[in-house]
Amino acid sequence: MTRIVGISGSLRQASYNTALLENAAALMPAGCRLEPHSIKGVPLYNSDEERAYGLPKAVVALKEAIVAADGLIIATPEYNHSIPGVTKNALDWLSRPPADIARVFGGRPIAILGASTGGFGTAFAQNALLPVLRALGADFWSGGWMMVSRAHEVFDASGTLVDVDLREALRRFLAGFACHVQKRMTPVPAEKLRAGRKESVATI
Repeated sequence: MTRIVGISGSLRQASYNTALLENAAALMPAGCRLEPHSIKGVPLYNSDEERAYGLPKAVVALKEAIVAADGLIIATPEYNHSIPGVTKNALDWLSRPPADIARVFGGRPIAILGASTGGFGTAFAQNALLPVLRALGADFWSGGWMMVSRAHEVFDASGTLVDVDLREALRRFLAGFACHVQKRMTPVPAEKLRAGRKESVATI
């Protein structure tokens, strides 16, 4: 079973991004499971607090969930054409201490999606996340886009994504990312590794 953790970058109870993750969990391809997680309980980052008390329990739990998973999906809202502060704050905590960055993010397949009430979805927020993921050494999957615009019109009162075309787009997005994650999980045969090394040396 391929395990993927999903993080909603919103604290709002009726968050469209939390709802998007919950809908995604029901649309995962066979053999894959998406586990939505919340950033509620993650305090504002303060290095004095970290030195005095260590990592908060909410941060430790989220870090270990990511480490135990095969991939990560971040559902980000968009505020003022960028990442919400609470989303960035959670990622900053997850990167502490620096020695843990490779264990949590290094080479880990990550996909971004998002929903907003605006007409451009979360295009700016998703682009703003790229330098952060690059700094953390993550393996950003660029094989698909999932930006839900006018979210208030495509979710019903219970948080179900009722737009048929968007549900199908989300299903394709998840299938593509799951395929990418599974390829990363497949060991490369030793023969191919040796052949790759020889080719690399020959082309230097």
